[in-house]
Amino acid sequence: MSDDWRALNKANWDERVPIHLAAESYDLTDLRAGRGKLHPIEEAELPDVRGKRLLHLQCHFGRDTLTLVQRGADVVGVDFSEPAIDAARALAAELGLEQRARFVVSDVYDALETVAEPQAFDLVFITWGTIGWLPDIQGWADTVSGFLKPGGQLYFAEGHPAAAVFDDETVDASGRPGYFVPYFLKDAFVDENDSDYADDNAVLKNTRTVEWMHPVSSVISALLNAGLRLDRFTEHDAVPWRMFSCLRADADGMYRWPDQNWLPLSFSLSMTKTVQTKRSALTGARH
Repeated sequence: MSDDWRALNKANWDERVPIHLAAESYDLTDLRAGRGKLHPIEEAELPDVRGKRLLHLQCHFGRDTLTLVQRGADVVGVDFSEPAIDAARALAAELGLEQRARFVVSDVYDALETVAEPQAFDLVFITWGTIGWLPDIQGWADTVSGFLKPGGQLYFAEGHPAAAVFDDETVDASGRPGYFVPYFLKDAFVDENDSDYADDNAVLKNTRTVEWMHPVSSVISALLNAGLRLDRFTEHDAVPWRMFSCLRADADGMYRWPDQNWLPLSFSLSMTKTVQTKRSALTGARH
């Protein structure tokens, strides 16, 4: 597969880093005060992380990574954006957490080789806006499994692909989103968008991204194939960013449909590594 998708997506996310560092929705006040918060879904579901070794895959600039460190975990954060990792390291140093937070620049598919700590983690943490940028969902699942100790857990939360079928580009008479991309689309699709979900005033220069639809069944099947057992799966009526302009924010900063809960906006799952498979032992890059 051509690496054009990787270069386009990386340029887009590199540009977003300073925007997000300044955005109200990424407010760092609580983190700087020593009491960082996760979103309500994770707060309700994530187990106690004190004394555990965590891997935060696709960590962006490390806000949630450092929140987990403040709760007593030792955490390795991984992201493919150098500006994001530079910002994460600077924030860890500012907060005096650099001894328990290691940040690594790596693509997901190269991460087992780059981090070089296979089967070393009690928990892999992955949340919000991660897998839609990746072409190979089985390769992603194999990476997750390869990092986990036997008995280790995955916590994963993501926007629901059923909602990702729709987009604000076409709206109906009531202002609800129209069709955008089929749920079962197997091929990559290109999106051209100069806006940013965290700042309504931002205008991106790197507007072209390449994305993939991953149905829920594909995600769970890939993780099962990688030797994980499904412990919990939950669909949610809320998502932590304004996925569509018609969604309304609640007091906790989550976004919901304005009237009826028409379809799920996000999902989360917890899984446990039970067996060592041939796939999960792989450390080579996947393309």
